[in-house]
Amino acid sequence: MLEERSAGSVIYRESSKGKMYLLLNYPSGHWDFVKGNIEEGETFKQTVLREIREETGITDITFVEGFEDKVEYHYQRDGQVIHKEVVFFLSNTKTDEVILSYEHRDYTWLSFDDALAKLTYKTAQKLFKKIKDL
Repeated sequence: MLEERSAGSVIYRESSKGKMYLLLNYPSGHWDFVKGNIEEGETFKQTVLREIREETGITDITFVEGFEDKVEYHYQRDGQVIHKEVVFFLSNTKTDEVILSYEHRDYTWLSFDDALAKLTYKTAQKLFKKIKDL
C-alpha cells in the first residue's frame, strides 16, 4: 500500500456576521478545506502556506496556536490503494477575496453551522467540530 502525506488548514475570517469559514469545491464535486501534498524539504506549515497561496491567492495567514489534528483515510488511484494522512491547522485571514486555482470549481465563506452542513466527508466534519470547542 502506498503512503501519502498532506497538510491543510481550516481558514476563517472575522466578519460582521461572526467567524466565516472557507470551503473549496473540488472537481469531483465535494466541499472541503485547503490541503495539498507535502513537497520535499517542506514542513507541514510551509506546505499549508504554499497551498493556501496557490489554491486561493490568500497570503495573510496567521496560525491559531493550540490546534493541530490529523485525518486519515484510504482511496484508490490507478488501481492502487493509497493510505493518506492529512495534518490540519486552524488559521485566520483578513482577506475575503479568493482567487481560485485550476484545482477548484468554486469557493464559499460560511458560518460554522452552514459550513458543517456543506462539508462532504464525515472525516472533515469530525475535524471541524473540534474547532468549535476552541
